[in-house]
Amino acid sequence: MGSRKKKIALLMLLAVLQGVTQAATYVDVLDLPAQSSELAVRSPLLGIAHAGQRLVTVGQRGHILYSDDGGQNWQQAEVPVSSDLTAVYFPTAAQGWAVGNDGVILHSSDAGATWRKQLDGRQIGELMLKHYAALANAEPDNEHWPLWVAEGQRLMEQGADKPLLDVWFANEKLGYAVGVFNLILRTEDGGQTWTPFQDRTDNPQGFHLNAIASTGDALYIAGEQGLLLKWDDASQRFAAVPTPYQGSFFGVLGKPGEVLVYGLRGNVLRSTDGGLNWTRLDSGLQVSITAATLDAEGHFRLFTQAGHMLMSRGDNAPLQLMPQSQQTPVAGAALAANGALVLVGGRGMRTLPVE
Repeated sequence: MGSRKKKIALLMLLAVLQGVTQAATYVDVLDLPAQSSELAVRSPLLGIAHAGQRLVTVGQRGHILYSDDGGQNWQQAEVPVSSDLTAVYFPTAAQGWAVGNDGVILHSSDAGATWRKQLDGRQIGELMLKHYAALANAEPDNEHWPLWVAEGQRLMEQGADKPLLDVWFANEKLGYAVGVFNLILRTEDGGQTWTPFQDRTDNPQGFHLNAIASTGDALYIAGEQGLLLKWDDASQRFAAVPTPYQGSFFGVLGKPGEVLVYGLRGNVLRSTDGGLNWTRLDSGLQVSITAATLDAEGHFRLFTQAGHMLMSRGDNAPLQLMPQSQQTPVAGAALAANGALVLVGGRGMRTLPVE
C-alpha cells in the first residue's frame, strides 16, 4: 500500500474511533447538569420573574441566575438539566417553577438557588396515553377519547421534543405549563403529578400556546393565529375569546378590570370588560412585542424584539414610545425592588432606570 493510501486509511480509522468515543461519552441534555459559566449573564435569557424581592432569570443551556440587589449582581443556580429554558414563575417567595425545551419542568423551594426536575418530554407522551386511555375505558361511547389516546401514542413515539413555552401557578399547589401544539399540563399538588389538559381547551386546530397569565380577576392563554383562551369556572375549561386580530399573540398582561394582549407586528389589544370587546392600541411599530410588565405606578410597559419600549400611563391611556440610550432584543421584563427595570433577551441582561 502506498504512503498516500496508508495516510487516508489512518485518517478514516481515526474518524471512526473519534465517532465511537463521542457516542460513548454522549449525555442527553435532560441528564446533564447546567454548566457554571461567568458568561451566563450575557448569554441568551428568555424569562424573568420575582421570587419575593429576588429576581430569577432563565435561558439557554439550562442557565438560571438570581439577583438580590436589583440585577446588579447575579449568581448561577444549581440546575439538573442543560435544556434551553423559556419561562419561570414564583407564586410565593420560595416556591417556583421553570419550563423549557424537551418538555422539562423544574421546581425550586429555595427561591431559585437550587432546582430539581419534576417532568420531561420523555415522560409526557406516556403520561398522556395513560390518562386518556383511562378515560376511554371509563366512557367507551365517547368518540373523543380515542383521538386523544392516539395523540398520546404519537407523542410517546416522538420522544422528548416537546417545548414548553410558559408556566403559571395560582399558589404552591395549582399550576399550569403550556407549550407547542396545544400542549398543556395541570397540577394540583405542586408538581408531584401532572395531568394532561388538552381536552379542556377550545383549540381544535392545535395552535401553539405561547403564554399564560393572570390579570387578578381572570386567567388567560395567548397563542397562534389570534388564539386567546380564558378559564371558565362553570365549564372547567379554557374557552375561546374572539379577538379582532388573527396573528400570533406572545403575551398577556393585566390587572383587575383591564387586560392587554400583544404580539406580532406591534399589535396590542385592550379590553376592560373581560374580553367581550377589544380596542386596538396604536404602537406605531411593525416589530413584534415580546415582553411586558407593570411598573410601580401601575403603568403598562411593553417591549419589542428590537428593544423598543412602549408605555401606557393610566387606565385606557394610549401607547407612547419611550426614548432609550440603547436598544437590545427583549424577551422578558421585571421591575426590581430598587425601582429599576431589568430586561433579559438574546444578548443577556440589562437594567434601565424608571422615568
